[in-house]
Amino acid sequence: MNHGVQTIHEHLPEVRPVDGPRVVGVDTSLTGTGLASSEGWCRVVGYVDKTKKHPISKLPRVERLAHMNVLLDAVMAGIGVPDLAVMEGAALSRASGGAHERGWLWWRVYERLLDQDVPVGVLSTNQRILYATGKGSGAKGVVLEQVVRRWPQWQTGGNDNAADATVLMAAGRDWLRHPIDAVPKAHRKAVTAADWPDVIDGALLGPGEPS
Repeated sequence: MNHGVQTIHEHLPEVRPVDGPRVVGVDTSLTGTGLASSEGWCRVVGYVDKTKKHPISKLPRVERLAHMNVLLDAVMAGIGVPDLAVMEGAALSRASGGAHERGWLWWRVYERLLDQDVPVGVLSTNQRILYATGKGSGAKGVVLEQVVRRWPQWQTGGNDNAADATVLMAAGRDWLRHPIDAVPKAHRKAVTAADWPDVIDGALLGPGEPS
């Protein structure tokens, strides 16, 4: 097959490296949705067009929808049913194509998580960068460098989407007061500013200091 949904990168640990609540970071993308679990694994799944002639946003509508649903199913299978999912807010103002399709994927993942009673937190792009770097903006390479330095057990394979998902996951653990690793106060401003669910397992939570 020259085009279709494929697993682009996958790293699964032999043992569970981190105790505590299971959190999955989700960076939705048509061509490379990044997933990272607090259990220590990263996965990137997306629509791949090896010929460069069949981008998903240009396929005939029926075929496009079929591939998008396959991608949605693959993403949801990767997420499973964690204690908390943390998504990056959809950046639909970007100049790249497929805004309509990217918005569909984001909302369908969000809807499916809620249908499964999975609480969902949402960080903006700037909040995700802030948590990783201490600054509200920066190149993808800078975020990847910080992930490699701060959370090396999450092997991203150099994939930006896996790195972004790892940051989202780590921010979620921080919000739950079970941080993977302590980060400076400037980084934690992203946690206090993000959009979090009101209830986890019946307990009201808020952006307090980690335990």
